[in-house]
Amino acid sequence: MGGDMTTSLSSSPALPGGALGRIRLEADHLSPSLRRVADHVLQDADNVVHQNITELALSVGVGEATITRLCRKLNFAGFHAFKLALAADVMNRTPAPPPGGDSLGARAARLLHFTTQTLENTVQLLDAPAVERVATHLARAPRVVLAGQGNSGLLAQYFANRLMRLGITATVSTDPHITAVGISTLPGGGVVIGLSSSGSTIDTVQHLQLARNHGHYTVAVTHRASSPITRYASDVLFTAAQEDPLSDSVLDTLTSQALMLELLYAAILPKRPEAHTLLRVTAESVVDKKF
Repeated sequence: MGGDMTTSLSSSPALPGGALGRIRLEADHLSPSLRRVADHVLQDADNVVHQNITELALSVGVGEATITRLCRKLNFAGFHAFKLALAADVMNRTPAPPPGGDSLGARAARLLHFTTQTLENTVQLLDAPAVERVATHLARAPRVVLAGQGNSGLLAQYFANRLMRLGITATVSTDPHITAVGISTLPGGGVVIGLSSSGSTIDTVQHLQLARNHGHYTVAVTHRASSPITRYASDVLFTAAQEDPLSDSVLDTLTSQALMLELLYAAILPKRPEAHTLLRVTAESVVDKKF
């Protein structure tokens, strides 16, 4: 059960490829703590597939290191690889077509329904005092650094553009090294915002940790209350979204994050008296870019 058990899936033909199959095969050879985790996964796989490592550890009552040891005992490289295999198991055992049929119209209706539900849930999660605190810090910040990877990185770029229209200097980079440099040179009063739907994206978590170590005000935008990123956030803005690790449907995540950022933007406006003038000036600056 040591750290050397990180063999790739392809090099372990003695074990089945699925997470559930491996658990059943190894169940009698697990220590009591690992067996507790394994039994929990077998009994509640549908929910575990949507949890991060922190949430699973809390559900079972063990440490995160125990979860990692089980993944390696089952010959997975880590928790993410284990969860991908588990998601495949869950999907394969429920092959029935989704309700409403599989036509484009039915898919569009389901997508609209789930996205609308996500936006409504995000509003229900709104912590107005936290939004006001974040807005106050952003309105006064000499510089803002936004951190996010993948889809969250796209939203980070979007919000950086929104802030710049208000005259707030905001930087964002897809290179985590550049982001770290930006954080380390941030002047006093600066703000660092980390966007991570899972709350477990290593680079983003480390960026907020770095910012916290430098004494900066930090903000996490996530839909995981029990996740590593929240440990280093001065304030947390929660969104409601649930991505399936094998699904390309991320519209709910993107729209919920965008909604939260727009609410934050609206809270900043009255704290920047010059905002409306700047919005007019920035709009005029690009007017000749349109036909």
